[in-house]
Amino acid sequence: ADWLVGMNLTRAFSVLAQQQGHQGVLSVGRVQTPTLALVVRRDQKIASFVPKPFWDVVANLQPQGGPFQAKWLPANANWLDEEGRCINQEAARTIAARCQSGQATLASVETLRKREGAPLVMDLGTLQQECSKRFGFGAQQVLDIAQSLYETHKATSYPRTDCRYLPTSMLSEIGAVVTALLHSDEKLSPVIDRLDQTLKSRVWNDSKITAHHGIIPTTAPCRIDRMSEEEFRVYDLIRRHYLAQFLHVHEYDQTDARLDLAGETFVASGRQVRVEGWKALFPRGKGKGQDGDDEEEEASGAQALPPLRQGESCTVVDLLVKDRQTQPPKPFAEGTLISAMKNAARFVTDERLRARLRESAGIGTEATRAGIIEILLKRGFIRKKGRTIVSTPVGQGLIAVLPPQISNPGMTALWEQALDQVAEGTMTLDDFMERQSVLLDKLIEIALQQPQLNLPEALSETCPKCQAKMRKRKSSNGPFWS
Repeated sequence: ADWLVGMNLTRAFSVLAQQQGHQGVLSVGRVQTPTLALVVRRDQKIASFVPKPFWDVVANLQPQGGPFQAKWLPANANWLDEEGRCINQEAARTIAARCQSGQATLASVETLRKREGAPLVMDLGTLQQECSKRFGFGAQQVLDIAQSLYETHKATSYPRTDCRYLPTSMLSEIGAVVTALLHSDEKLSPVIDRLDQTLKSRVWNDSKITAHHGIIPTTAPCRIDRMSEEEFRVYDLIRRHYLAQFLHVHEYDQTDARLDLAGETFVASGRQVRVEGWKALFPRGKGKGQDGDDEEEEASGAQALPPLRQGESCTVVDLLVKDRQTQPPKPFAEGTLISAMKNAARFVTDERLRARLRESAGIGTEATRAGIIEILLKRGFIRKKGRTIVSTPVGQGLIAVLPPQISNPGMTALWEQALDQVAEGTMTLDDFMERQSVLLDKLIEIALQQPQLNLPEALSETCPKCQAKMRKRKSSNGPFWS
């Protein structure tokens, strides 16, 4: 099915483009094309984004226990946008002036003890996302390193896995893995001394195991002195996620306070760590939540609040009106693009299509996603800009003319689901191939009806001597017109 779609549509659109002066192949594929569409549409959103101003009123308060900040919560809906931000500058400045020299009273204080379990061990996609964000590594680079750690160094288990869980049969190997880690790196001794190898975290779950389990260190010691710096960084991330399973849950007190100040409501949130637990392994202010997403310490509610009690008075030290602006979406990096491919259903706006898709519906596999990004880079459809990935004019032009059936990530994810149905025996292979054949006929019909392709280089230069159209060609010295 992939071969039929890729071969026929690549040929159709490449010939169309060549007839209009564009040199080279316009490759079309069941996974690469919707991946390109994700990047193109993100870039379009960023380009068309118009920042809108809003205003925060922030009070610096001084109770008996120590200073903290609280933010004004506007009561008038006419002052708010759909995200609950104040868009009335005059109202914000009026409130700030009125509350400047008052006393705030704590109307309510609620503190809850929160417990956060250790992150699961790595699958390939999560490893690629983490290494992209932490170290700026490319997806293919991480796959190559993970493969080297598995094959050359014998340091970690099979990397091309989409599973973040471990089978209970491997509980018996915990001692051997931990011993091997200590033999490989004596600097781990303080961490290993704190481990409780009897802990059984949520990672041990036979029902979640797919073709392979999560990526973990092996039971054999390895030579970390023979690893490159990049290899060691990836290895270190893998072993930390394994060791985290044997440290206690991270516990903190989450406090939410509401204050009354001159008849206006101000709110403050904060947390105080009670048990560091597994987060001691991730010391850079970032850890993993239950859903695997990073929790930024500077995020809302991360200030350390002093002890507060209901009815207590707080002196207003000062009150600031902060000019803010809405921010455009961030461009993709390789890690976030891998994440978008894994969770294609998130980007589907069509309600009927969304209803047919599983929440976890993705495009591509753990083993192929890095290669797909490499293909798009090689074809010149996307390019790297620092740590981010942006689409090129050629990539944008291609997505503009392709039918949505081939560029929509949701449609492609539906194909993946249909393949699963064949594997489960709920759809026959003949039925699946028949559907592909019908779809392909439709797609080629659409391709043949395409008007002028709006691609750069398709509009060729004119020869200054004879005014004939010229074509851009490549040589060992670079491109030239002839």
